[in-house]
Amino acid sequence: MYRPAAFDMTDVAEIHGFIAAAGPAHLVTLNGDANAGRHMIASVVPMLLDPSAGQHGSLLGHLARPNHQWRDVVDDVDAMAIFAGRDAYISPSLYATKAETGKVVPTWNYEVVHVYGEFVVHDDAPWVIDLVTRLTDRHELDRSAPWSVDDTPEGYIETMARGIVGIELRITRFEGKRKLSQNRSSADIDSTIAGLSQGTVDEQSVARSMSAARPAG
Repeated sequence: MYRPAAFDMTDVAEIHGFIAAAGPAHLVTLNGDANAGRHMIASVVPMLLDPSAGQHGSLLGHLARPNHQWRDVVDDVDAMAIFAGRDAYISPSLYATKAETGKVVPTWNYEVVHVYGEFVVHDDAPWVIDLVTRLTDRHELDRSAPWSVDDTPEGYIETMARGIVGIELRITRFEGKRKLSQNRSSADIDSTIAGLSQGTVDEQSVARSMSAARPAG
């Protein structure tokens, strides 16, 4: 990922927090072999970060058993999970500089984390059921009446678990980027935040992220 210094995310705790708050990952793998041909496969996968696993932690998830992606991932190439935050188009008309010099162009503000690591399959029912339980508990946590796997009839979860395969991304490195106008003047940042704050839900979210990320001083 191209990461100019102004936009680079390097703090591991910050990256972990971003992953925990993000939605599902786009999981990308290289599959196949040299003889039959290699190709990229991507799936949208809710993933749970386990920071205690190994040096850099692991991402845990599952794929549908009929999904071919888990079957023939190339061993010597890292898989990648992409976690995207909110994004917004930045019109030149939002910049204070437009009225001063007119020397402005459009851009896009966004936040994203790329996670790389070894792809491991867990075709193991207890492992999968434990993961499904942990994922459910995490995503039901803030609901007024959380649903639990224990709400299902006896044996139902075990039956459903046969249709999925556990996967793990044993993390080797992270890349994070917050491109939130940190390279613009304070006046441009202020005017852009003000403009986005009147826009869509995504634009308002980006405005809040810009306020949090603006350079000190």
